[in-house]
Amino acid sequence: MNFPVDEKRAASPLSIQTVHPLLPAGGMTGAGSGLGGSCFHGAAWAKVLVGTYGFRPVYFQAVRGDRIEALLPCMEVSGWLTGRRGVSLPFTDHCRSLGSGAAELQAVYAEALRHGKKRGWKSLECRGGGAGFEDVRPSISFYGHLLELGPDSDGLFAGFEGSVRRAIRKARNSGLTLDVSGELSAVEDYYGLHCQTRRRHGLPPQPFRFFRELQRHVLGPGLGWVVSARWGGRSVASAIFLVHGEEAVYKFGASDAAGRERCANHLVMWHAMEWLAGRGVKRLDFGRSPEANEGLRRYKLGWGAEEERLNYYKYDFRSRRHVTEQDAAFGWHNRVFQRLPLGVARLAGELLYRHWA
Repeated sequence: MNFPVDEKRAASPLSIQTVHPLLPAGGMTGAGSGLGGSCFHGAAWAKVLVGTYGFRPVYFQAVRGDRIEALLPCMEVSGWLTGRRGVSLPFTDHCRSLGSGAAELQAVYAEALRHGKKRGWKSLECRGGGAGFEDVRPSISFYGHLLELGPDSDGLFAGFEGSVRRAIRKARNSGLTLDVSGELSAVEDYYGLHCQTRRRHGLPPQPFRFFRELQRHVLGPGLGWVVSARWGGRSVASAIFLVHGEEAVYKFGASDAAGRERCANHLVMWHAMEWLAGRGVKRLDFGRSPEANEGLRRYKLGWGAEEERLNYYKYDFRSRRHVTEQDAAFGWHNRVFQRLPLGVARLAGELLYRHWA
């Protein structure tokens, strides 16, 4: 990769540091570095990953004086199934390197490669591109969708496709009630629906301790909320939104048969948009959509979201080159997980997610 060099900026000494974001010396890293970023760049998300899976955080930053010029957050993932590798960052839809200077971005990426070689990583995966990756072929691509919220809820509603507006109206007339919470009880209600939904999609559910850590470090401190729709006294649809500054991420969503029949997911999403906009959030990130999942893509476009490509890049240390791969979320294993008893599927999630990252 070739980066143009800004000679004036390069004249100042540049220090490349490897820091632990959860230790005092790593306090400048992440969302608080002044580089912007998302909810995934900060220490709260690092705490969730470390507390749940025991990943080893290693963040690479380029510093001039007391100012961070570039940041590449990373976790070392180790296990008997997938070996040792670097991921920036596990369980994120996208987590690009931060920084405006190409030379600084090059420096932190080069440091990550040096560190990975020293640690014996099999690969380094960056979930997002930016300067320096223009000539590199992505390892895999997804669709991303971003919606501008704004203060005009009527105008926002009018921008939805007719099918979306009809679904919201149907849900409003179905006797559903709504609530927004960051409490553990809301997470517990969500998790019951999450397990059902993952089984329907042919995937094991994440372990509950992941959501417990999410509540502890993100939702509890007010960095996100669970939005739920209830019918007959129980939760039938629920979604988890993470917030950083003026942007929110739709991270998880789930429902049962009663919720889908009443279009509860649509009402949850609409209520979340109004709730978030009322608290100063200006953009909603719908997360990534696999290229093969046309239905999910159409669903997000139906809300009027703008579509973009999300590219991942993987460097293979054995071949010393960037490589391509297939989306491992789809395959024969989906049919297996659809047929597993829920308890067995949960056990599989406990065993596998640490390796999948």
